[in-house]
Amino acid sequence: MTTSSTRPASGFAYSRSFFEDLVDSALAHAKKLGATNAGAEASEGCGLSVSVRKGELENVERNRDKSLGITVYVGNRRGNASTSDFSGAAIEQTVQAAYDIARFTAEDPVAGLPDEADIVREQPDLDLFHPWDIDSERAATLALECEAAALSTDKRITNSEGAGVSAQQSHFFSAHTHGFRGGYASSRHSISVAPIAGKGNDMQRDAWYSSMRSADELASPQAVGRYAAERALSRLKSRKIKTIECPVLFESPLAAGLLGGLVQATSGGALYRKSTFLLDSLGKPVLPKHIDVSEDPHLLRGKGSAPFDDEGVTTRARKVVDAGRLEGYFLSTYSARKLGMKTTGNAGGSHNLVLSSRLTKAGDDLDEMLRKLGTGLFVIELMGQGVNYVTGDYSRGASGFWVEKGRIAFPVQEITIAGNLKDMLMGIQAVGADTYNYGAKTTGSLLINRMKIAGS
Repeated sequence: MTTSSTRPASGFAYSRSFFEDLVDSALAHAKKLGATNAGAEASEGCGLSVSVRKGELENVERNRDKSLGITVYVGNRRGNASTSDFSGAAIEQTVQAAYDIARFTAEDPVAGLPDEADIVREQPDLDLFHPWDIDSERAATLALECEAAALSTDKRITNSEGAGVSAQQSHFFSAHTHGFRGGYASSRHSISVAPIAGKGNDMQRDAWYSSMRSADELASPQAVGRYAAERALSRLKSRKIKTIECPVLFESPLAAGLLGGLVQATSGGALYRKSTFLLDSLGKPVLPKHIDVSEDPHLLRGKGSAPFDDEGVTTRARKVVDAGRLEGYFLSTYSARKLGMKTTGNAGGSHNLVLSSRLTKAGDDLDEMLRKLGTGLFVIELMGQGVNYVTGDYSRGASGFWVEKGRIAFPVQEITIAGNLKDMLMGIQAVGADTYNYGAKTTGSLLINRMKIAGS
């Protein structure tokens, strides 16, 4: 139970000071048991999710989760354990469990907390916490408005897989025995809908959503609904095409996935295990000369913003790719030590990546990108997980549009696109000005010079 001196804010059950006491008691007990070093994190998340379908309320879900995780080091041996019970006895049992695991696990010469020199000193407020004061009735109303907008767009919108509104918030406090102490609250809210167009053998589904830190910045339910409906309608009368090799334009939300492939291939775990097609690529070209990739962890309200990484290491803005050349990997303390390098502050992932081209002009919207594509495939949906990050081989089911002389000719479905990620990344000819933020990644549509299309 929280007391008046530790009263929480904005709908949380626990306060920052309560979490600080919890973490400190866990670290103190670890030291008492004989741990060389230790780290602990207390966190809480809560939210509301409401879904509707065909004008009826379908589901109302409230979630509240809490956790205390403890990592204990005995020399170079590491153990960790967690609990959702915040009682004193449970915390001592959890610390004991982590300590016992550490005592009996194999020694790892690079295991340990980050170096003290890497620990964050200043923790800027990045404006990540915007709780949404919304009840289930209001959330249901917004979801119904979103679905109604989709269904009323055109009489060919015949069905719906539903619409949803979600309001989520969380906070944490973390500390370890190398001097790190920090934590913050954050929020993420969304509106989504998935309408179905057509009937019989010609039915097409599509979906759209808006997701932001602050509900004030969400797209209107009507705009989300109409756009999702227009996407579904555009796919009616889809057909197959013959097997061909041609240029491929990836819609910007899918292009962010290709940027994610670059991150995965240049992340520490893949590199020290030698399980990546971009092994030993530092300082070498991985993208064409006109492409840059930057990382900025300190963007206000950014979906990938963080003043420090999951280990309490300082995060910094940097150029990941400069004129096509890879300038930095994505490393945690552990993976950096395995590689004989320094951490890049990426324990837990990348932060606000932006892929851009020096050739992109302000007028390079989607229509202009289709003109640059000329004759080829414009992809708006990918299916399956057919990416081999060891070899770079890429093969995924796809849907989209066949484009002729820079104009959409007809929608396409039931095809497979294939290539190799190394060649695809080097084959980026153009990046659109139609930038889209997908989580922690931002890019415009990407034009790849050549891929294999398996059709009928």
